[in-house]
Amino acid sequence: MSNVPEIALSRAADGLLTDDTITNALSFVRQHLDMDVAYLSEFVGDNLVFRAVDAPGFEELVHVDGQIPLDQVYCRHILEGNLPELMRNTLDFPLADQIPVTHSAHVRSHVSVPVRKRDGTPYGMFCCLSQQTRPTLNDRDLEVVRVFANLSADHINQVLDKTVKNTAIEDRLNETIVKSLFKIVYQPIFDISSRFPSGFEALTRFEGEPYRPPNVWFDEAYSVEMQADLEIATIERALDGLLVLPDDVYLSVNASPETVQSGRLDAVFAGHDCSRIVLEVTEHAVVEDYHLLLSELQLLRERGIRLAVDDAGAGYSGLQHIVQLQPDIIKLDISLTAKIDRDVVRKSLGSALVRFAKETGARIVAEGIETEAEFATLCKLGVDLGQGYLLGKPDTLENACLWFQFAGAQKA
Repeated sequence: MSNVPEIALSRAADGLLTDDTITNALSFVRQHLDMDVAYLSEFVGDNLVFRAVDAPGFEELVHVDGQIPLDQVYCRHILEGNLPELMRNTLDFPLADQIPVTHSAHVRSHVSVPVRKRDGTPYGMFCCLSQQTRPTLNDRDLEVVRVFANLSADHINQVLDKTVKNTAIEDRLNETIVKSLFKIVYQPIFDISSRFPSGFEALTRFEGEPYRPPNVWFDEAYSVEMQADLEIATIERALDGLLVLPDDVYLSVNASPETVQSGRLDAVFAGHDCSRIVLEVTEHAVVEDYHLLLSELQLLRERGIRLAVDDAGAGYSGLQHIVQLQPDIIKLDISLTAKIDRDVVRKSLGSALVRFAKETGARIVAEGIETEAEFATLCKLGVDLGQGYLLGKPDTLENACLWFQFAGAQKA
């Protein structure tokens, strides 16, 4: 029995079907041996399933995902050593003559080599057959088939390894989402002039073992197309902050372009005061379809949600993002704000972005403020809002509320 989960085998098969490696190998071997059909099969239960096929003119006989019971073909007998891997004429072998496929498919010549998984168990067969006898087939031809069977096995095992790894990631993510194995912390975003919180950015901290930073979790989710699932789960939890924070304080939540484009955020934000929500679109990969992204963002903006873009000043892609999305809030990247008091280039770029924001009606949030000198410089540049360890670290929702309880006591 295989140690690879059945679901992993199924997903691996899907991977093979989208890859030309196996099909090209089958085509080469089929033509080299002058055969009618070449295929790669997988053993699934008591059936042989065709996973990749090269059979021009014989598509009705053999096709991808077609299957046939193993007791009607030669495979088990070849694996057990009761039939040879190469048969120039199947009718020369009494056992082959008794097997249904010999006559139902009119198989006369046949070459088949096992394809094995890493643990040595058979995955399936790399096979060529013809409805004509091939008296010239020889041991050298069999070696050619073995070489390509081994190459196919290497490819299959790579797919299986990746699929097993992805299955483990998906299981871990599903458990994290279902059991809510994460917490939300809230980092204050300060009004520069009053040095008092105007809003909070909701950030995720994962509690699963072993500990890994949030970006690793989200990168893994992206690798198995679960990014939207994970981001939405964290956003839903983060929105609890709206229930306890003052009505004039906004909440910023993060979502990737892929999650926005999924069209699922509208339902997530329904029932909340959208005028207090800022959607921060994180962008760490090329956006393939700005038209779709803008279309989904427009629907959210019509609800009253404001749009923020981060990484401004971090490179061309960040600036491209700003031009395309025309955000309400532009967040200066920490690479720009760090040492801005001592670096004329950073200061000049920061000043230019502040002017750009004013001309486009956007507000600026400077991220990563860690020193009083940086804060003072950003204040002089006309930055509206600031965020960083100097002003306040990410903390629990309860501690976030203490800012306003203290302010109320001071006023009283």
